[in-house]
Amino acid sequence: MTKIDIVSGFLGAGKTTLINRLISEAYKGEKLVLIENEFGEIGIDGGFLQESGIQIAEMNSGCICCSLVGDFSEALKKVVLDYAPDRILIEPSGVGKLSDVTKAVVAAELDNAVINSAVVVVDVNKCKMYMKNFGEFFNDQIEHASCIYFSHTDKTTDTKLSEAVQLVRAHNASAELITTPADKLSIEALKDAFEKRSTLEEQLKKLAEEELCPVCGHHHEHEHHHDHTEGECHEHHHHHEHHHHEKCDCHEHEHEHHNHEHHHDHEHHHHHHADEVFTSWGKETVKKYSVDKIASILKALENSEKFGFIIRAKGIVEGENGQWIHFDYVPEEADVRNGCSSTIGKICVIGSKIKEHEISELFEV
Repeated sequence: MTKIDIVSGFLGAGKTTLINRLISEAYKGEKLVLIENEFGEIGIDGGFLQESGIQIAEMNSGCICCSLVGDFSEALKKVVLDYAPDRILIEPSGVGKLSDVTKAVVAAELDNAVINSAVVVVDVNKCKMYMKNFGEFFNDQIEHASCIYFSHTDKTTDTKLSEAVQLVRAHNASAELITTPADKLSIEALKDAFEKRSTLEEQLKKLAEEELCPVCGHHHEHEHHHDHTEGECHEHHHHHEHHHHEKCDCHEHEHEHHNHEHHHDHEHHHHHHADEVFTSWGKETVKKYSVDKIASILKALENSEKFGFIIRAKGIVEGENGQWIHFDYVPEEADVRNGCSSTIGKICVIGSKIKEHEISELFEV
């Protein structure tokens, strides 16, 4: 029987770091397949993860939780049948909805596999910002998780951690919470929390109930109306996300640390796909950079007025001294370091209403 573990989390939350630990410690010796879905034109994480010798199936043409749901289900069937792994780790796109990922796994109707865990990684320092600006996606991950792991709790205050817990609990009252830094917990404690069956079964039951129309009892088909008699099920098929009838902040561009407010409030009563809200810009390049140059570029991305709301930037580029430079960026945090070489330089930037021309000029590509 193949166990399927889903490790979700918004962009830059720390999914990859957690997955690497799970593979090296918790699942060591197992026949494991990692399915990683990257939202963006150019896959970057594949290069990073290959350093760990992990088998990766990248799907770069879209997000498995929207445009590739059907294809993903078929691919999952093939992986189970062809490889019969002990475990499949799914790392969905950071801007994906955990509900859609789980539905895609269920839709595959796998005979020899079972969902073992549905974990979401939440950056404690970005929780409030992302919940406010991208609630439709961020909250969906929280609401459909059986375990919520708060990352970067060793780099925050007790007040901020307490606030993040309260925000999360307002959207998920039953999930197992982990606020202790991962390196302070044994791998057995992490596994026990991730695989708590009672909360997982509760989330799967909730997901199935959300799919049922409260009037006719049939399953919803997202973005389409059923052929019911006129008036029957009126409007219900636009309210699949029944927890999200508050004002949508998906398109608000508010960096709290800038105190810039660009409110575009509107009532949303339908299901957005990631590619309706987020944009990715990717480039292959042979340009050489210095570490200082990359650092200054990432600092410039904080200017939301000029470049859009940038929520993730990452890449592998050649350095002027012959060493290769790896970089990661999320709001207020940048990491620039030397790492292994790539076949060609790759840059990827993701955000909402990003200005591609200005970003291209910034990287001088």
